[in-house]
Amino acid sequence: MKVEDYLVERFGLLMSISDLADLLGRSPDGVRVSLYSDTEVSRKLKPTMVKVGRRVYFRTLQVKDALCLESSE
Repeated sequence: MKVEDYLVERFGLLMSISDLADLLGRSPDGVRVSLYSDTEVSRKLKPTMVKVGRRVYFRTLQVKDALCLESSE
């Protein structure tokens, strides 16, 4: 199974902050704080953000590319 297929099957096309936190092994508040600070990770993840009303989501496939997640196959 490819990384893309796994992530889309697990999280769908859009990930919430709690989904992203689960993927990164961090708390949702920790992810939120790191997103609003100027770090390398936040600069990679901010372009993947989509706001729907007051909620913030992340495009799953762009998160995979931003974090350089590749399958070992």
